[in-house]
Amino acid sequence: MKTINQESVSEVTRKGACLAFFDAYSDLDTARMIGLATADATVHFQPLGNDGKGTFWEFGKAVWQLLIDCFPNLDNTVDTLTAEGDTVLCRVAIYGTQEKEFMGLVSKGKTFNSDHVFVFQFDNADRITHLNINWDHTDFVRQLS
Repeated sequence: MKTINQESVSEVTRKGACLAFFDAYSDLDTARMIGLATADATVHFQPLGNDGKGTFWEFGKAVWQLLIDCFPNLDNTVDTLTAEGDTVLCRVAIYGTQEKEFMGLVSKGKTFNSDHVFVFQFDNADRITHLNINWDHTDFVRQLS
């Protein structure tokens, strides 16, 4: 296991970029979120299968904007960050109260709190090139139903 002293400068910088992403997410600022990625970066919202794959700047931004629109108090808590080479794994709690229909889920004004795993991949300039996001979608739907 690496200690902070053994981490490379890029690993520390990449962790900082992840924290900046989640800070922008808390501020509901999709422009700052996507601005951390390369122009050709991709994203995969894993529980959505192939329908959850797309470009970071267009598809990712659209999904995050929809979440923010439907859950206007959306927020997150970063639990852990683990860097290894060009990859940073983040365990994050995402939570909010639904105010509008979201992907077929009618709003009942309920709150969700869902553990997510974000796996960021970076290029040599420490910019996000891919983001894989996973969560228990069945539990997410249960909390809002």
